[in-house]
Order: sequence, then C-alpha cells, then structure tokens
Amino acid sequence: MRVTRPMLALSGAVAILALTGCGSGGKGEAAAPETVTGSLEHIAAEAKCKPNMQTDADTIRQALCKKGKEKYVLATFATDRGQREWLNGAKDYGGYYLVGRKWVAVGEKKTVTALQGTIGGTMEEGSEHMNPGGSHNSGNHDSGSGHG
Repeated sequence: MRVTRPMLALSGAVAILALTGCGSGGKGEAAAPETVTGSLEHIAAEAKCKPNMQTDADTIRQALCKKGKEKYVLATFATDRGQREWLNGAKDYGGYYLVGRKWVAVGEKKTVTALQGTIGGTMEEGSEHMNPGGSHNSGNHDSGSGHG
C-alpha cells in the first residue's frame, strides 16, 4: 500500500485529536469507556449484573438487571437492523436508552447514565409525550391534552 499525502494528513489529524483529548469537557472529567460488545452475558458481566432472562429468542435476548435499588432492561439483538427497529418502536413509550453495538439498556435516566460510565454506549431519549420531565419538555405540562 502506498502512503499518500492525504493519508498522512488524516493520520496526523487523528493522532493530534487523540493526544489533545478532543471533545473532553475539561479538567477532572473521566474519559468515557470504550463501548462493550458481545453476548448478553458478557455485557451483563461488564455491567456487574446477574441477568434475569426474560426473552431468549433468535432475534432478541432480554434480561432484567439491578444496579443497587434501580432496575433496568438489557437487550441484545442478532442484527443492527433488528436493534434499530426495536428501538424506534420502544422510544414511543418514553424512557432512556443506552445504546451500544447490537445492545440496549433501558431504565431511569440516572441508572443508565451511571451504566454508561461502566459499559459505554450512547444515550438516547424516548418520545417527549410519554416522558414527562425529560429534556424534550420545557416544563409546560398539559395533563388534559386529550392524547389517547
């Protein structure tokens, strides 16, 4: 493989970003861990959870986990597409979703935020109309809005 000037420039930019900690929020902020991958059991072990299996199918495996007094659902998927389809449907119900490669953890915001510091992932939030007090809401709650 021949190394070209653009490839060197790209490599240099990546190295500089890595060395400078691009995207870090400042002093004292812990670096986000690399997002874990693998089986439900492996991810659960990384999260220090003994999974209570709820669904064990070819396309999805789902278990309940506890973190202190808080509970969350950990699900793994056979395909990326299956994960995205499940997530798109689930988000209609509100909630907080920590998303990794072919896995999702669902629970209270503080629970999945703490979990993110252990197993990585990206935080996603469910639908605003089913997530009172979520970041989508500006504080004006109309309980008599007639949604149903």
